[in-house]
Amino acid sequence: MTSSRARRKATAVPAPASAPDTAAMARAVADFLRAAGLSLQDVHLADTPSRVAEAWTSEFLDGYGRTPEAALGETFPVPPGSSGELVVVTDLRFHSMCPHHLLPLTGRAHVAYVPGKRVVGFGRLSALVDCFAHRLILQEDLAREVARSLAQVLGSPATACIIEAEQACLRLRGDKQRDAVTHAEAYEGTLRRDGPLRRELWARLGARR
Repeated sequence: MTSSRARRKATAVPAPASAPDTAAMARAVADFLRAAGLSLQDVHLADTPSRVAEAWTSEFLDGYGRTPEAALGETFPVPPGSSGELVVVTDLRFHSMCPHHLLPLTGRAHVAYVPGKRVVGFGRLSALVDCFAHRLILQEDLAREVARSLAQVLGSPATACIIEAEQACLRLRGDKQRDAVTHAEAYEGTLRRDGPLRRELWARLGARR
């Protein structure tokens, strides 16, 4: 059986080589603007390099500084009589950045798991989504990492993450499909099989509409 350590090494979202250098990021943004033929003497661009560096460090790349264990935080014993029941939280809003063009995506994540021996607060599921969303990550990998982390950290026998997103890469460039919504699903454990548990999950997702 593959150990949890080995599974973690197989993650699709490797950690950065070093901590962010905000000053170097600001200089790089300034160089980019100059290379684009723009002048930093423009009052609206003078502080843009530092603002961009701060935004990326604190809002778009801060997920690299968190672990799934820290995001999920304190866990609690499963309440008596609730073993095997599905826990579902829908419409968790998130934002992320596509690694291919560094363009944003926003959307909703629907997260579900069957508790093993421990549960977490509902807000911690949102924190787990942001732990991975605030990295340079594909939508498919985001769903996969959330589902995998719930299985590993909580020892859950069944997990799922379904993501609906609006991708700027698709909506604003290329074919410019301005109404396109992208979907990605990831399952672990017994939810990987198309059985009663998965049908229950999708019935709940359908009911929210």
